[in-house]
Amino acid sequence: MTEGKEIGTGAPDTAAALSVAATGVWKGLHPGMALAAKGMVLVFVVLSVAFLDQAGVLYSEVRAWIESTLDWYYVLTVCVAVFVSLFLMCSRYGNYRLGDDDARPEFSTFSWLAMLFSAGLGIGLLFFSIAEPLYYLDNSAPGGYPNNPHADRAGALLLDVQRAEHAVRVTYMHWGIHAWSVYVIVGLCLAWFGFRKKLPLTLRSALYPVIGDRIYGTPGHLVDLLAVFGTVFGVATSLGLGVKQMGAGLDTLFGLDPGIVTQIGLIAAISTVATLSAVSGVGRGIRIISEWNVYLTVVLLGFFLFFGPTQWLLGFFATTAGDYLWAVIPMGFWTAADDATETWQSNWTVFYWGWWISWAPFVGMFIARISRGRKLREFVAGAMFVPTGLGVFWIALLGGNAIHLELWADGGAGTAGIMDLVRGGNLEAALYGTIASMSHLSWLVWLISALATFLLATWFITSSDSGTLVITTMLSMGDDHPPQRFRVVWGLGQGLVAAVLLLAGGLQALQTASIVAALPVSIVLLFMMYGLLRSLALDSGAVTATAGSAQTD
Repeated sequence: MTEGKEIGTGAPDTAAALSVAATGVWKGLHPGMALAAKGMVLVFVVLSVAFLDQAGVLYSEVRAWIESTLDWYYVLTVCVAVFVSLFLMCSRYGNYRLGDDDARPEFSTFSWLAMLFSAGLGIGLLFFSIAEPLYYLDNSAPGGYPNNPHADRAGALLLDVQRAEHAVRVTYMHWGIHAWSVYVIVGLCLAWFGFRKKLPLTLRSALYPVIGDRIYGTPGHLVDLLAVFGTVFGVATSLGLGVKQMGAGLDTLFGLDPGIVTQIGLIAAISTVATLSAVSGVGRGIRIISEWNVYLTVVLLGFFLFFGPTQWLLGFFATTAGDYLWAVIPMGFWTAADDATETWQSNWTVFYWGWWISWAPFVGMFIARISRGRKLREFVAGAMFVPTGLGVFWIALLGGNAIHLELWADGGAGTAGIMDLVRGGNLEAALYGTIASMSHLSWLVWLISALATFLLATWFITSSDSGTLVITTMLSMGDDHPPQRFRVVWGLGQGLVAAVLLLAGGLQALQTASIVAALPVSIVLLFMMYGLLRSLALDSGAVTATAGSAQTD
């Protein structure tokens, strides 16, 4: 590798470097990568199902070792991602274009933000925005370790507003700038090397400053297969677990049995719609569904704001958002000092950091795909702070309503029944329990419950179709319009994997395996940050172009 090649156009010297088939059944894909990806998924599913108990034990033991031994490493890695993102946003590199100097964004700012939020956090917030704050509010320690050591350290031990503020502050941290900084780094690297350096739009390209042309060989193949693994099994396990909450919603709405038959039917329906959306492309299906997700989410948030204690909620949001901004850095660096709090940190914070890292190749790739032509500063600010702000407001409204119901319950604090659902592990029912407690109008409760269930499906559709597009883009060596027939194969394939694992009872084991996969991804992430900073520092052409084009922007 030469410095000049890295600074300028990094496109391979020959088309053979990409090894994409021009004819035959694999036309448009890298045959070796396509076969390896399918084989990897098949072998992993078969072995996990055939040796379900042994696989579950193995994945759990590896995960437990990682979380207990390397908790400091995960904490430090994510904090480094936060500071690198902030540095890039505020540095002279902020005016660099993610593409040619005359490139301009393909999508409107609203469409862009809607799509990146849909791919990153939508369905997770619906599931956890009530259950997680209530878990941290609880002071009964049903798991045998503190529910919220941050609150305990501050002396907030009672079920009151002070402990509630600590509860949502921790939730903000897990779903805020730390999560999005990981996505930002991966997305920024892929967009920079893909659109500015003309390298393939795949994870391997971000390692070009480190390993040079070897990205087209075995090391690059392994990195992209790791990304495919995280995407397939991350989406599949999320779909399998998400349909449980959708099943709870259908039970609430129609008295439909939320059991395995309903869940398999939901997987089939969602996978079909998501595949059709992926086939239609980013500019049509994915964009349109993402935009409607935002419109409908505004309606849902409006219900929680205006049918709840509005004045209290707005004050609660302002107070806790300010607390979060003040405490986000020290909370991010905190590591547990004893066995009890270490167990909590492993089960919550380190779990989240591993989950975000394992999803980063998928979400980062999709964000990069929709961000061609944007300035680096705009990319970081939009992808890091706008979703965080919306997420904080979302948690304050949904979680705040549930907290208010529990703190001022007629039978005393903690007796509203929603916390009991969370304490008993029935997390999927917490959302519907909160909605049911907010109004005496049965028709309104039914309508909002239906809206929440519908949003669970549509938010997941946008994650699934994005995942399909990402997988096929990587297997086609960066073609941002991969062959449609392979989008169908991988779109339906993700649903099939979820259905098989759900029937076999292996979803939790595969979720654990996805978290384990975050360890090698985190190492790649550190190299990506180094490579990006090195490339930006050496890119004298970008400095000149920025100065020359500043008057036209």
